[in-house]
Amino acid sequence: MKALVLSGGAGTRLRPLSHGLPKQLVPVANRPVLFHALEALRSAGLRDVGMVVSGEGRPIRDAVGDGSRFGLAVTYLPQARPLGLAHCVAIARDFLADDDFVLYLGDNVFGEGVSAPLADFRAHRPAAQLVVRKVSDPRQYGVAELGDGGRVVGLWEKPAAPRSDLAVTGAYFFTPEIHRAIAGIRPGGRGEWEITDAVQWLVERGADVRATVLNDPWWDTGTVDDLLDCNRAMLDGLEPARRGGVGPGTEIRGPVAIEPGALVEESVVTGPAIIGAGSLVSGSRIGPYTALGDGCSLVDSDISHSIVLDRATIHGVGPIRSSVIGRAGDVRRAAPGRRTHTLLLADDCRVELAG
Repeated sequence: MKALVLSGGAGTRLRPLSHGLPKQLVPVANRPVLFHALEALRSAGLRDVGMVVSGEGRPIRDAVGDGSRFGLAVTYLPQARPLGLAHCVAIARDFLADDDFVLYLGDNVFGEGVSAPLADFRAHRPAAQLVVRKVSDPRQYGVAELGDGGRVVGLWEKPAAPRSDLAVTGAYFFTPEIHRAIAGIRPGGRGEWEITDAVQWLVERGADVRATVLNDPWWDTGTVDDLLDCNRAMLDGLEPARRGGVGPGTEIRGPVAIEPGALVEESVVTGPAIIGAGSLVSGSRIGPYTALGDGCSLVDSDISHSIVLDRATIHGVGPIRSSVIGRAGDVRRAAPGRRTHTLLLADDCRVELAG
C-alpha cells in the first residue's frame, strides 16, 4: 500500500506566514506540520510515499529530502497549479499504479495517527473509506452523511445547509476504483476536480464507500487558531530536557525542553514549553504552550501560548498571548518618549495594539 501526501496549495488562510513558507512547513512544537504527518504514516507501517508539490517544490524537497530520515522513500510529483485533490490523484496515476493507497493532506495532524482507520480499511477493503469527525460548523468542510454500518450515503463539499455534522478529515483510503471515478467527474463550482465529487460518483453507482468516525483529536492547521490548538496539544506530550544552558536567576517550572546551544538566564519559564537551538532568553517570562524556534532572541519580554519561528527577535515587549511570529520577525518596544507606533507589515498581516 502506498501513501500520497499533498504538500502544495497556496495556504491563503495562513497569510502572511505562507507567503514565504509552505503552510505544511509551519511548525507546531518546533517541528513542521508535514513532519508530524510523515511520522504518522511511518507509524502506520507505510513506506512508499508520493508527495505532490507546487511547481518544483524546492522548500518541501529541501526539508524532506528523499524521506530516509523518516524511514520513508519519497517520490516528488510536481503540480503546475492547484486544481483540486482529485487532480492530485490523477497526476500521481503512474506512481500509484494499481495499488491501494492513503491520500493524506500534509497540513493535517491526527492526535493518535492513522493506524486505526488504516486497519479498518484493510479489514473490509471498501472502494473508498473516509475518516470523519463531528464538528460544530461543518459548512467549512466536506460533509458526509452516513447510513447503517458506517456506509456513506451522501457527500457534499462545503454545503450551505449541511445534512450532518460529520466533517471529512484529511485522510482518505482508496482502492484503484477511485481512478475510474475521477475520470468520470468534471470540475466543480470552484473550477477544481473535487475528491468529494469522485467519492460521491462511487456512492451513486453502488460502490462500497464507508467512513470511520474519529473520536481522537484532529487538526486542519490551515488557520492560526488551529495551529495554536495543535501546538498546545503537541506540547502536552513534551519530554523535559536541558541540552542547553541555564544561567543563574532562572526558574524552570514544569516540562521544558531547552535545545543545544540555547541559553536561558534571569528568566522564568513555565512549561510545557520548548526553546529552540541557539536561542537566547534573558530577563524574560515564558508561559505555558510556547514554542520558541531556533536562533531566536527573547529579551526583557513576556510571552505565552504562542509560536515563534526561527530567528525571530522580541525585545522589551509583553505580555504577548496567542500569537504567531514569523521567521526573522522583529518585535520590540519603541524608544522612551515615543508616543506613536511604527509598523512595517506585509500583505494579509494582522496587528492588535493594546491601550
